[in-house]
Amino acid sequence: MDTRATVLPDAGRRAQSTRSRRGPRESVISRTVAMVIMLVFTLYFLIPIWWLLVASTKNRADLFTTNPLWFAEPALWQNITSLLSYDGGIYVRWIVNSVAYAGIGALVATIVSGMCGYALAKYRFRGRELMFNVILGGVLVPATALALPLFLLFSQVQLTNTFWAVFLPSIVSPFGVYLARVFAEASVPEELLEASRLDGAGEVRTFFTVSIRLMVPALITIFLFQFVGIWNNFFLPLIMLRSEELFPVTYGLYAWNSTINQFPELRGFVLIGALLSIIPLIITFLLLQRYWRTGLGTGALK
Repeated sequence: MDTRATVLPDAGRRAQSTRSRRGPRESVISRTVAMVIMLVFTLYFLIPIWWLLVASTKNRADLFTTNPLWFAEPALWQNITSLLSYDGGIYVRWIVNSVAYAGIGALVATIVSGMCGYALAKYRFRGRELMFNVILGGVLVPATALALPLFLLFSQVQLTNTFWAVFLPSIVSPFGVYLARVFAEASVPEELLEASRLDGAGEVRTFFTVSIRLMVPALITIFLFQFVGIWNNFFLPLIMLRSEELFPVTYGLYAWNSTINQFPELRGFVLIGALLSIIPLIITFLLLQRYWRTGLGTGALK
């Protein structure tokens, strides 16, 4: 009997079994194509930011006479000081306005969305699904379509050109309610709520002491989405506001950019102002990223 004929098929079967456990091999071509595509899109998104950073370090003379993607004589600090002192420091006022609109608005929207989503997920009442479907329909409505009705509504109560004209619409987030409901259904067990009620805790206390801790990943996600959305909101302030002191930074930079032909010195202020305006977004994301990841890991373990 030929032992080689027996050993070779067994070795072949073992090799085939090992390959099947490892899964199909990734093609070198597909990996290369994927890397090239990711590199192209990465450059597509990073080159404008790099250009903005480089342009913000140049004075007005070097802005159009030097390499647009490389540094010239550094003038970043002079540009920043000139920006912050221009027109009585109006840019600082715009930054403070944006922080108030986005920070407080996102915080209130997160709390409201979390409570609404939790109620829709854990309570049974008549019309619950109809209410949720209406909220879900609100996700599909673009914000620009609501700007004119909101303006007419706020005009009736004489709140246009006020802080509330931008702040109040910002605390409503249909997507936040949807996300909070989906996450509450999956992460908040009914047994835990029953145990809390048996211990004598009311519904509000149960939510703020028990449920909200389990919903942290969803709440952080809602806050980030809402903060970025409010910070970048342009059309609503354009409709609602007329006083320069109430402008958020996005609308203020647009107003400056619209008058560059009359005031050429504003071109540099728009560039450095745009660069500084993205710093709060980066800081917010970096500060909340740790809690976001921790919450997601805790939710996965549960």
